[in-house]
Amino acid sequence: MKIEKSKKMAMFPKAIFGDLKAAANAKAAEGIKLIDLSLGSPDLPPDEKVRKVLSERSALASSYGYTLSGTKRFYEAVARYYKRRTNVDLDPNTEIIQTMGSQEGLVHLPMAFCNNGDYVLTTNPAYVAFDAGIHLAEAIPYYMPLLEENNFLPDFDAIPVEIAEKAKLMILNLPGNPVPAMPNEEFFAKAVAFGRKYNVIILHDAAYSEFYFEGDRPSSFLATPGAKEVGMEINSLSKSFSLAGARIAYIAGNAEMISIIQELKSNLDYGTFEPIQEAGIVALDNAEEITDRLRATFSKRHHILMDGLTKIGWNVTPSKGGMFVWAKYPNQEMNDIDFVYHAIKETGVVMVPGIIFGDAGAGYVRLALVQKEELIAEAVQRLATLSVVHA
Repeated sequence: MKIEKSKKMAMFPKAIFGDLKAAANAKAAEGIKLIDLSLGSPDLPPDEKVRKVLSERSALASSYGYTLSGTKRFYEAVARYYKRRTNVDLDPNTEIIQTMGSQEGLVHLPMAFCNNGDYVLTTNPAYVAFDAGIHLAEAIPYYMPLLEENNFLPDFDAIPVEIAEKAKLMILNLPGNPVPAMPNEEFFAKAVAFGRKYNVIILHDAAYSEFYFEGDRPSSFLATPGAKEVGMEINSLSKSFSLAGARIAYIAGNAEMISIIQELKSNLDYGTFEPIQEAGIVALDNAEEITDRLRATFSKRHHILMDGLTKIGWNVTPSKGGMFVWAKYPNQEMNDIDFVYHAIKETGVVMVPGIIFGDAGAGYVRLALVQKEELIAEAVQRLATLSVVHA
């Protein structure tokens, strides 16, 4: 039997994470303790209250039917969370849709709005799921570079008018993956104005909105005047509430857009497991307590890694939040892929090469704040010993 991939499969390059894992395992086999700063998977457990509800609800015989979508209780919890945290009013009946993790939502959403040949404005570098969704929709990505001179924020004025007029969707992610640039009200106001002018839907991926280390509230695109007229915000409980494996997220915003996504999703899945939704409700209703602890932990890790890398000669991108550090390593004679494998071989520290997030990531690496403080400090000490390899 001849088995062939579909032509569409060519759109999805092989992920590097499996190869990084293999290289790391080979190093571990030598008896070296690895320090893995590659995957952005939270190492902190969910809050005890959240785990308790998940356990109790999972034990009920009545919990195992289809949910079909988000429950009314979950949508009401999202609306309460937004009102408390960002002073944004959401109608739980029309302005929120649940997704099975933000990756699922991000990959499927372009199919709801884009036709073959439409442009989608996305950043470079960017989270890899953005491109996957664009390609599935057979749309065309137009990359907005995240440059140091623009504080790693996209420059809307640099987008050619002929591209803007053909665009259906813009995807933003602030603070982002891999670049933890922080938005402000002025930037989001420009995004809203752009959406209005060119009839472009704005989608803000707010996965790291609770990872802010200065100020008193998370940033929300939806808090911008006029935002709900032109767009939506997607957020996951994976990072802020350590529920990555539970796969629960939501999209909130423009009611007509949400209705279209609901129409698509009714053909894709049967909803998230009800006990997970109940656990999510507890997480959202206790967000202040849970995320205060999150920020206290990650702020310390952030400063240890930022300050440590700077002291050993790395060019670290300034950031005030996010789950990652984005940095140029000193040995720029090596490309970032070779450098990452070199670092694993010599130090056992695992990072992600920037090039996988787009060609603007060449020469950078992404480091995730997913280890305890002492291990992050040890990772810096190990990286300080790296030998220089000449091309």
